[in-house]
Amino acid sequence: MKDSNFLKENNAKFLWHPMGHPGQLRTNTPTIITGASGVRIRDIDGHETIDAVGGLWNVNLGYSCDPVKQAITGQLDALPYYSAFAGTSNNAAIELSYELQDWFGSDGLTRAFFTSGGSDSVETALRLARQFHKVRGETGRTKFLSLKKGYHGTHMGGASVNGNNRFRTAYEPLLPGCYHIPAPYTYRNPFNESDPAKLAELCAQALEDEIAFQGAETIAAFIMEPVLGAGGIIPPHESFMPKVRDICSRNGILLIADEVITGFGRTGDWSGSRHWGVKPDMMCLAKAITNGYFPFGAVMITNEVAETFEKDETGTANIGHGYTYSAHPVGAAAALACLSETKRLNVSENAAARGREMFSGVQQLMKKHALVGDVRGGHGLMTAVELVEDRDTRKPAGKPIASAVAKTAYENGVMVRVSGNNILLSPPLIIGSDDVQHIISGLDAGLSAAA
Repeated sequence: MKDSNFLKENNAKFLWHPMGHPGQLRTNTPTIITGASGVRIRDIDGHETIDAVGGLWNVNLGYSCDPVKQAITGQLDALPYYSAFAGTSNNAAIELSYELQDWFGSDGLTRAFFTSGGSDSVETALRLARQFHKVRGETGRTKFLSLKKGYHGTHMGGASVNGNNRFRTAYEPLLPGCYHIPAPYTYRNPFNESDPAKLAELCAQALEDEIAFQGAETIAAFIMEPVLGAGGIIPPHESFMPKVRDICSRNGILLIADEVITGFGRTGDWSGSRHWGVKPDMMCLAKAITNGYFPFGAVMITNEVAETFEKDETGTANIGHGYTYSAHPVGAAAALACLSETKRLNVSENAAARGREMFSGVQQLMKKHALVGDVRGGHGLMTAVELVEDRDTRKPAGKPIASAVAKTAYENGVMVRVSGNNILLSPPLIIGSDDVQHIISGLDAGLSAAA
């Protein structure tokens, strides 16, 4: 590796970073992370912090998960790559498909299509949803519905169903036929409704109204995160996703659960959908499936949807979609080891317990700091702190304020993520109580400095 002077001198000169302005990053250069262990990361100057971002929602098992590392190196020695396009397969991918149907079989999800990550998984689900209806002879079902504030990756289809204009406006026009309904976001919603149960009913009614307006026979699928993540960690009322499931079923619309963030324990259950007692028609997975150690994802598909494809005799069900790295043997081997460790450590249970501690601690900060307008979470290790300039008007705090909070928190040993006027917390699921308190202390320092 080049020395630190070389790395600092060339930081952001030739590398464009996701989710950042390339010109601004040349002057306000990114933090260079050079090492990690457990739940901590270390920068180029040797400064160590707790990673309260969890990589990017994905390092559930921390940075020292030897079984996953060993699985990767072992598979590289045996078979580093081969295509999984029709005609060839590999042992790791076959084993992983069996493991995943065992994991999600109780939800009716028994078939897997492997991808290279979350955006790929969303794109795959959208395409398969349209194809499903065509195989059934309902060729008019091409539209997609989703939630405002929802995040579904950055491919053209995913950006089109995204409900946040930060990921849309610079790239429009996007995919036609994508429509959004209000999110069950109690702090900000067009109904001015603060009661979560009433808001869930209003949002569900908005979905029914949109279906009636568009025509159910034109809609392929509704896609949603069981808990909205990048849009600001917005957990709906427990009644909302079941209502959506019922509405979709009555109208012949597929329900796609985007579990890229919420899958494998983040919410305190093995999936966000299961947390609400809902069985989706498709489920998008990625991130924690390999603990972030290898780019990999999957779409899980129900028996009912799968049988429509598998029983087709017209050729319409031939899947003309896939990626060079679909079912990559190294990724599949990493996933197998990761899922084994995820079960062995029962991280969902720890996520639930530590999540309650983190949420409670951040709620106490709201009493102390006027800068905090809202705190959201309480479902596993997912917590958001929404910053405002004024609590009465709820005017969002500017990005410089959120960045100032994050900077001081980092100086105090805690890496947090800024998303708009929100501070997002999503640490590894193996985190302990002492580290949760360290996160709270670091955030406290950041809020004090910004104020």
